[in-house]
Amino acid sequence: MDQQQSSSSSPRKHKSVVGPVSTTPGRHSFTVNGHVFEVPRRYTVSKLVGMGAYGVVCAGHDAKTNARVAIKKCHSVFRDVGDCKRVLREVKLLLFFHHENLLGVRSFFLGGPVDRFTDVYVVTDLYDTDLNTVVRSRQNISEEHMKYFMYQLLRGLKFIHTAGVMHRDLKPANLLVNINCDLRICDFGLARGVDVDVDNKHFTDYVVTRWYRPPELLLMNTSYTTSVDVWSAGCIFAELAARKPVFMGRDYVTQLRLVCEAVGTPDESETTQFLQSQASIDFLKAMPPCPGRPLSYLAPTLDDCGLDFLSKMLQFNPAKRWTAAQLMAHPYLATLHDEADEPCSPSLFSWPHDQTDDLSIDDLRSLFAAEAVAFPDDALM
Repeated sequence: MDQQQSSSSSPRKHKSVVGPVSTTPGRHSFTVNGHVFEVPRRYTVSKLVGMGAYGVVCAGHDAKTNARVAIKKCHSVFRDVGDCKRVLREVKLLLFFHHENLLGVRSFFLGGPVDRFTDVYVVTDLYDTDLNTVVRSRQNISEEHMKYFMYQLLRGLKFIHTAGVMHRDLKPANLLVNINCDLRICDFGLARGVDVDVDNKHFTDYVVTRWYRPPELLLMNTSYTTSVDVWSAGCIFAELAARKPVFMGRDYVTQLRLVCEAVGTPDESETTQFLQSQASIDFLKAMPPCPGRPLSYLAPTLDDCGLDFLSKMLQFNPAKRWTAAQLMAHPYLATLHDEADEPCSPSLFSWPHDQTDDLSIDDLRSLFAAEAVAFPDDALM
């Protein structure tokens, strides 16, 4: 779900929490910064830690397990069918994945009776901060830290990609970390499954935050692969080394220019292999040709091995980017790589409703309710 803590999303000032107040049987409510959280009595809510397009995240405590938790309230989920499907797809993905480097779900419950709820809640582990905050802090980030963060990111990506899923919004703010430097990928709101049985599948190109968006999306491709996440991972690695984002375009044209200046402009014979519209090919052709620069220009603190590792991710042509599995086997991560402890997903993620546009509110309500059945302890009785 949305990041739990980040310098960009967390409120600057935490107001006091009002509550608990008795509400429906088995539940109580807390009001935090004007947001009402009605939760099972096992949970207490302490403060607001994040806000996103589809919900609000609060820190809390689970008395049953004595664990610190993050509780996300997705409010008024039925106000827009498209947004509702995104929330439901993300819930399905979070419940599907079980991996140490992916944010897992502790509970999922409805915000009211099954026939008339409008809000849903997702409970996850609470993490201390995110990589965005770490990069912008004054904390020392050693090479060993960078290697460990990247290894965990790639380990999670391997699992996601072998499940046939693209994250499509990798950035430091969507990588949660704790004091032990354990990393979890979060915020699957833009993730989609890649259905291998559907030919010529088209996706929106308006995904991935601009600074981490690969060239094929800047050039409006609507058919693409999990390699989009690998480009983003390369941008994150370079940012860890430079302690700042490396491609900070103010619009997509500037963004593409910065990318071309860094990695070079491919020739036309190559672009026709992966660009899908003649307009995009012509647009790129009209730009001044760039030979590219040594990647030490982006990340001057990296040694030759680290720069070679970076080069395998920042390839203009998506077909030339290494996979997450290949990257973990790169010499740069030799001290961490252990193929026996880098599992693939045991099955492909499939959600047939990605292919349907005729889901009614009642259909969506039933689909949410079906997911909540897995957590009977938190069901509204």
